Amino acid sequence: MSNEQKSDKPELSVIIVSYKNPTLLRLCIQSLQKNILSKDYEIIVLDNATEESTEMLMREEFPDIKFFPHAKNLFYSKVVNEGIKNAKGKYLLILNYDIIVEKRSVDILLEQIKKDPKVGLIGPRLLNFDGSPQSSCFRFYTPTTILYRRTFIGKLGFSKKKINQFLLRDKNLEKPTEVDWVMGSALMTSRKALEKVGSMDELYLYYFEDVDWCRRFWENGYKVIYYPFARMFHYHGKQSASVNPLKAVLFNKLAREHIKSALKYFWKYHGKPNPHKI
Repeated sequence: MSNEQKSDKPELSVIIVSYKNPTLLRLCIQSLQKNILSKDYEIIVLDNATEESTEMLMREEFPDIKFFPHAKNLFYSKVVNEGIKNAKGKYLLILNYDIIVEKRSVDILLEQIKKDPKVGLIGPRLLNFDGSPQSSCFRFYTPTTILYRRTFIGKLGFSKKKINQFLLRDKNLEKPTEVDWVMGSALMTSRKALEKVGSMDELYLYYFEDVDWCRRFWENGYKVIYYPFARMFHYHGKQSASVNPLKAVLFNKLAREHIKSALKYFWKYHGKPNPHKI
């Protein structure tokens, strides 16, 4: 039996959400098995729209890992919540399948969240595979943020300033920082915090589930922390990106879903105060 499956009640549960890419999923799992120094953890893989190649990978190469295949795409928030329900750990690390962890990065996040019970969510520095940093922590969205980032208006001086503020370029992100929200591709939380905050809102099919979750952690008195000394590589495809917003709405499904999720988010929090201001 593999090391990560030894304990019936492990300290850490790693929940991986995957979708039609067994090659990246294999690399993600292998990086965890190689680079988590603690042995008191379990791995749970939840796969959307499962294909035979992924089932064979899990059955033949990782038979001791908990694997939950799904015939249809149940979307991110729903399968994350399923993973939470099936996890046994005191702490939970939620990962996209396209994350490759560096040595000790998971252990570092675990050390930090254990130190401070007020930390509800903590996220690492995400890197491109060439080592350049990705934007993975942000201020909360406003309707104008969406407008500026998806239209030509974003090229104008005043809107560039607002986009830079959204991306926290006015902050020193070389050190641990309290942020409004961290990208859901890689984040850690605790069972105790989840009991108060609750799981992800399944209202969102694509995008904004992480923004919403972080906001609820702040509303419940927990901090959301960006921790750059833990580093992970992220194959980030930006599938919803489009130069022409009208073309995106008409022809790019993910762009349409991004806009729909934004509308759901703004409707949900309309008139409610910002729980955290940087």
